[in-house]
Amino acid sequence: MLLTITHRQTPATDLGFLLHKNPSRVHTLDLSFGKAHVFYPEASDGSCTVALLLDVDPVGLVRNRRGAPGDSAGLDQYVNDRPYVCSSFMSVALARAFREAMAGKSKERSELAETRLPLTARLSVLPCKGQEDVLQRLFGPLGYRIQATSHELDSKFPEWGASFYATVELQAEVRLQDLLTHLYVLIPVLDAGKHYWVGADELEKLLRRGEGWLAQHPEKELIVNRYLRHKKNLTSAALERLVEEESPDPDAAEETHAREELEIEGPLKLWQRRMAAVIAVLKEVGAVKVLDLGCGEGRLMRDLLEERTFRHVTGLDVSSRSLEIAARRLHLDTMAPAKRERVQLLHGSLMYKDARLAGFDAACVVEVIEHFDPPRLAAFERVLFQHAKPATVIVTTPNADYNQKFPTLPAGEFRHKDHRFEWTRQEFQNWAATITARFGYSATFLPVGDEDAELGAPTQMGVFRL
Repeated sequence: MLLTITHRQTPATDLGFLLHKNPSRVHTLDLSFGKAHVFYPEASDGSCTVALLLDVDPVGLVRNRRGAPGDSAGLDQYVNDRPYVCSSFMSVALARAFREAMAGKSKERSELAETRLPLTARLSVLPCKGQEDVLQRLFGPLGYRIQATSHELDSKFPEWGASFYATVELQAEVRLQDLLTHLYVLIPVLDAGKHYWVGADELEKLLRRGEGWLAQHPEKELIVNRYLRHKKNLTSAALERLVEEESPDPDAAEETHAREELEIEGPLKLWQRRMAAVIAVLKEVGAVKVLDLGCGEGRLMRDLLEERTFRHVTGLDVSSRSLEIAARRLHLDTMAPAKRERVQLLHGSLMYKDARLAGFDAACVVEVIEHFDPPRLAAFERVLFQHAKPATVIVTTPNADYNQKFPTLPAGEFRHKDHRFEWTRQEFQNWAATITARFGYSATFLPVGDEDAELGAPTQMGVFRL
């Protein structure tokens, strides 16, 4: 079985430093089930590919197999797909061959280990028949673009149809550590045939490897059940711990966000300028029904309701406390009936498809996306651009290029502690390009706030239109 990872950002050979494997030689590891070979089919400044070739000894597997007497007597113990198909054997080889890289360690390129790189992983043979949707459900929320090429069962007998296997290519801008960890966990999930005993130590291993992404993954139940071989006591314990990790107090986070925002951005009056910029775009596109996603305490909604142009204004937020504050700020209890009919507050998550979000002319996503880690951002993209699909989407987010102009913001830090990222103008436009390519929108970009000639405006806005 073969896995390759390709890096095409100059100098591409930095991949060797990150993997702790010199491109000029072949590295061989002895494993209990065979040998793993690490080598580089190409290693140039413009393109570098590392290959992990796993040579499994099928006869040795049977000889070393522990089980009930007579359990290995069948022919299928000797004639099977284990030497060829990416499975838990590949995960073990990944952990052994690239131990330091999976831990995010790089003595000579420490800053690069924390950098998202344009990487392509290619799995030569992966069990996929009937699982194309599962492949998307597993890797899509993590931000990967997926291409699967199925193989015929036998080219001499095309009427037999496709086999159970496919060659799968995954592309993303991702930290190498994250790519390796995602492959380590999700390859056995697709294969569903671990070659060793699954016990409590596997639960701990899953939670350790899934730290930072599994709790927020929309398919975490599927992943946990398959990884732990549907052992109910283990899966229940794992899911319970993941739910605890996934559920920080959103109300406390909202309050922290508000305080930090006032401290850093307050002098520029950015909130007021964002509201004005969003409303100007809504008027320009002729929106009547407007959706405010992540509406918080209702600041934008309050301004929208002052404009008779907007006949229906709906806000959605995960924080019930914020919605209560929004209701008070909007004076819903004393609002005139005609005006009250124009407004709606919804409690819900931005991570899941919601029929209530369909049918709007425009959706506003104001200072929201930077609070999502990659799995949640990928899920939100589908919820908004694929399922809700408003004619216009307005997204604002901090411009990281501008951060150096804030006197109270230490170099390298985000404006708010609960931000998962802050994009430069180029990074924001790169993300927008993936949205337009996947969902059929066009995108234009507008500055919000006073522009610096070199650094741009403090806030960047993307306007997506069908």
